[in-house]
Amino acid sequence: MKYSAFRILKEGLTGNKGWTPAWRDPDPQEGYDVVVVGGGGHGLSTAYYLSNKFGVRNVAVVEKGWLGGGNIGRNTTIIRSNYMLPGNEPFYELSMKLWEGLEQDTNYNSMVSQRSILNLFHTDGQRDAFVRRANSMFLAGADAELADAAQLRKELPFLDFDNARFPIKGGLFQRRGGTARHDAVAWGYARGADMQGVDLIQNCEVTGFEIENGVCKGVQTTRGAIKAKKVAVCVAGSSSRVMAMAGMRLPIESHVLQAFVSEGLKPVIPGVITFGAGHFYISQSDKGGLVFGGDIDGYNSYAQRGNLPVVEDVCEGGMAIMPMIGRARLLRSWGGIMDMSMDGSPFIDKTHIDGLYFNGGWCYGGFKATPASGYCYAHLLATDEPHEVATELRLDRFKRGHMIDEKGSGNQPNLH
Repeated sequence: MKYSAFRILKEGLTGNKGWTPAWRDPDPQEGYDVVVVGGGGHGLSTAYYLSNKFGVRNVAVVEKGWLGGGNIGRNTTIIRSNYMLPGNEPFYELSMKLWEGLEQDTNYNSMVSQRSILNLFHTDGQRDAFVRRANSMFLAGADAELADAAQLRKELPFLDFDNARFPIKGGLFQRRGGTARHDAVAWGYARGADMQGVDLIQNCEVTGFEIENGVCKGVQTTRGAIKAKKVAVCVAGSSSRVMAMAGMRLPIESHVLQAFVSEGLKPVIPGVITFGAGHFYISQSDKGGLVFGGDIDGYNSYAQRGNLPVVEDVCEGGMAIMPMIGRARLLRSWGGIMDMSMDGSPFIDKTHIDGLYFNGGWCYGGFKATPASGYCYAHLLATDEPHEVATELRLDRFKRGHMIDEKGSGNQPNLH
């Protein structure tokens, strides 16, 4: 069914009896050209671009729970491309461009809102680092704008300029950044892939891989064996557990990242704001809730729940730049399982097992990368060659000494 304003009007006048399911609920077939393991944002976008852009339609997405039930539905909705290193910035700028056309491309309201993102800086050193970052963004074709304290006082008067422990000296804007409705992104990709004949198989957990003489021939699942010419894994925080079934040990740790939303408030925060003297980021949803988060929990875990010390730390960061946040009541919190790579950058690559591919290690950046991740992964699966903006996102880069250390923290996943 094609969605349109006319369709909404027609259904409204006829009792909304003509709507059809957004996608089918098929049983798994015996075999496919490609089996995508993981029905989150990255898996669904991969299936969508495989079928829509590369003409590979004999595809199945297998998901152990329900579509969009993982990190794609447990994040703070931020989209941006304000990276610096050449191994990252062109990739995220591609993602930003795909975000800008996503709703028209998928014929689905993903609520993409380019309301801007602002990274505050509090020292001269931070200012110089952001100038360097902005110049790198320009070189990759992205937009950037440096704002001084006077401009921020005018645009964001609710920030604490006069009594802050860490004085606000300015910030780096990316006006094209913003937010998108996380679960709607998954639904749009799922619907688009289904329309091209992709089988979206829910409640189908992968329990093993069929590997013969170094070649992956398919997967074992709770709904039976499924043969495949290629198997593409993208399961976020469960990457280490799933790839261990194929005998692989990944340079990844799994940590919980908590996110929070307040009660609904009148519009006050126009875009996304991040704290430069700590780890805190905040935006306001269309329903009025303040959506915010900060650091991961410092221990390894597969639980989708967090710990109170991080709640305190995140709230302290908010109070440090906007004391008014202390007046808001916290409505709910949730946790996603982050696949933290050693250098804070992701992987989109073949494995040493023929026919088995891996996409993971997204750390904090998974949601904003959803379109480009799916597109580049689909390119790799369809052509067996990496996309030009993903040539450095290889699994062997640590062995080769080619880390993409965007944050400069070294090989400590808990610091990225």
